[in-house]
Amino acid sequence: MRHPLIATGFERLRVPYASLPELNLDDVDLSCEMLGKSLSMPFMVTGMTGGTELSGRINRNLAETAQRCGVALGLGSMRVALEDSKAAESFRVRELCPDVPLWANLGAAQLNLGCGVEECRRLVETIGADGLCLHVNALQEVAQPGGDTDWANVAEKIEAVAEALPVPVMVKEVGFGMGRRTAQMLGALGIWGVDVGGAGETSWLEVEKRVWGRKDLDAFDEMGTPTAESIREVRRSCPGKFVIGSGGVRTGVDAVKALALGADLAGAAIPLLAPAVESAEAVVRWLEKLRWEMKVAALCSGCSGTEALKHLELEDPASEPGATGTGEPAVGEVGQQGAG
Repeated sequence: MRHPLIATGFERLRVPYASLPELNLDDVDLSCEMLGKSLSMPFMVTGMTGGTELSGRINRNLAETAQRCGVALGLGSMRVALEDSKAAESFRVRELCPDVPLWANLGAAQLNLGCGVEECRRLVETIGADGLCLHVNALQEVAQPGGDTDWANVAEKIEAVAEALPVPVMVKEVGFGMGRRTAQMLGALGIWGVDVGGAGETSWLEVEKRVWGRKDLDAFDEMGTPTAESIREVRRSCPGKFVIGSGGVRTGVDAVKALALGADLAGAAIPLLAPAVESAEAVVRWLEKLRWEMKVAALCSGCSGTEALKHLELEDPASEPGATGTGEPAVGEVGQQGAG
């Protein structure tokens, strides 16, 4: 379900068109690295699901595809794996994707509910993960009956986990985005990276409202930070951290905009869910289309590859002389020091 009031911000930005790019499409190089592992393009399949037989099939299809297409893979929330050893099987996909970054996932609120360093270490070891995502979703939890609503001192517990684990730790939003205050807080933590999970496309508040009949939550429809703004704020406040630009990335042009705004990789989950239910081949088709769109967008903006795209200055028509509105000029050359 789409966000009722907020758009991603990608729609107001334009990739500058180079009529004479002086490049060969075949030579456009989208390759990059994450955690020292080579990727064919700057993209991560972000966490979706786990714990059931269907979830296991989805994760296996995604893992097989990640290996074939050379993209990073994040798994869904693994809390259930701590509670049920059988459920852990749905997350064991390392053998299907041995050569790409694989991320375990746990809700950060669980750090206030008895999960600590040892539990996080166990999750990572259970699946042979390269890193751990701790996801934040305060508004979604409020919307769920019995949701986890104690977020007091979670930041210092994230810091403790990041210091103790032998693998990198990343903080991930699930679709409400990250404003300046959160970005600055994360910038001060010893975490490795941030997945902005911006607002503007899928709204988990809308999903929970529909599932639980929570019309009393309509007042919170305006809450969230658009993806484009989230990427900019996180990059400014976290100059030395790896940044994933996710939240409404649906095309290769969206992915290019995410990189130009300051992300090291683009990421998406929801548009891959239906293909993953179908087959690994369906996911491959989606990713190959995304890669082709990214290459064409790079060519037609005069960029030879991933690094050039990170310094591309997007156009904001609303900020041009004579335009209506007071949009801030898009900044694509914000300094980046991605850790991967």
